[in-house]
Amino acid sequence: MTVADDRLSAGEPIEGDRVEVVVGAPAHGGHCVARIGGPHGRVVFVRHALPGERVTVEITEIHRGYLRADAVEIHEASPDRVTPPCPYARPGACGGCDLQHASGEAQLRWKTAVVREQLTRLAGLDPDDLAVRVEALAGPDRAGADDPERLLGWRSRIRYAIDAAGRPGLLQHRSHQVVPIDRCRIAHPAIQDLDVLANDWPNVDALQAVASTGGDVTVLGRPSGSSGTAPGDDLAEAAEAGPLFRLAGPAEVIELAAGRAWRIPPQGFWQVHPAAADTLVDAVLEMLQPAAGETAWDLYGGAGLFAAAVAERTGGRVTVVESSPTGVAAARANLADLPRAEIVEARVDVALARRRVTGPVDLVVLDPPRAGAGARVVRALAAARPRAIAYVACDPAALARDLKTFGSLGWRVARLRAFDCFPMTQHVECVAHLVPA
Repeated sequence: MTVADDRLSAGEPIEGDRVEVVVGAPAHGGHCVARIGGPHGRVVFVRHALPGERVTVEITEIHRGYLRADAVEIHEASPDRVTPPCPYARPGACGGCDLQHASGEAQLRWKTAVVREQLTRLAGLDPDDLAVRVEALAGPDRAGADDPERLLGWRSRIRYAIDAAGRPGLLQHRSHQVVPIDRCRIAHPAIQDLDVLANDWPNVDALQAVASTGGDVTVLGRPSGSSGTAPGDDLAEAAEAGPLFRLAGPAEVIELAAGRAWRIPPQGFWQVHPAAADTLVDAVLEMLQPAAGETAWDLYGGAGLFAAAVAERTGGRVTVVESSPTGVAAARANLADLPRAEIVEARVDVALARRRVTGPVDLVVLDPPRAGAGARVVRALAAARPRAIAYVACDPAALARDLKTFGSLGWRVARLRAFDCFPMTQHVECVAHLVPA
């Protein structure tokens, strides 16, 4: 037994210790759960591993109730293990992709397991009743779950951090340490073709590259020393936090979705997967079944994607609530042809509490940020009594917490679909159909 083994047995590990474990089920956050010292031992969340594998892990973080670790040696590999296509998808390197070591089919099963576990544990739902499974996005060149065209080259918006030497790259997992790279394999081909990674950027804190479905490519930069969020944060949130300047490309990009052409500032919010906007719109319309004359709210509405899709079917009043000035401006410009569309610039919770949006309302599309809508918004929606709600969620844990609140207020989940809008990463998009019970 080594000194590290003695420390681990005594419950006193230090960062850098190595220990052999058998890996258990995937968990929310891009890792699997294992235990050190048997089935009742200390919990360790392991990255770069797959369920059922026997691996040696290196401890990277120590917390009171659990450890974090990377799998650094694989002794018994899962049949789902593949060689990561990116050389930076490994311990100590880029933290952007969580699942490059898993086959495409395994990634779908992994995400399905995570969504089901969150719904069971946090929302108290039975996933079997909802037939929950994560679906690969449809597309002309994306038919198979393991098709490289589906797994790579999809990310249409990417933010590069800049290190102290001016070199661009991506961040390590749970770190602000920049890993210089030659290219990002999940980035859209038009972004990979740019020369931004071949140059040094001594006067820039971050770079943002956008390749739209309309064929536009724009590169933005943030001046060194400007205020704003740290590299790696959400693209739209980062853009709102500090000044950006355009290095190349148009000041607006064209996105094609829901049968319309959208003019969007490159720093504004839009789905990062080229097929995601149409996929989510189709799911929302299928669930809500908008009827002529019905009224709708599109909350956290961004440029108004869901509002336009619903309004074109109902002809009724539709209200978009959005707090980002960039999103509000985009919504006003892109929905100008819909005379019954109203744009409210406000936080959703404030708009509902102060009656900036008023009923009666028949349909609600709810597309909150990763933190979820929260109990205050859920209670306000339950009190408004729409016929149906479509909840679009990019985080299954936040969704599950809000679904539990809806359930306590007399609402039920009629259907739930989940989509692999972010291949190679642990992220997943869900759409839940809620109706009064």
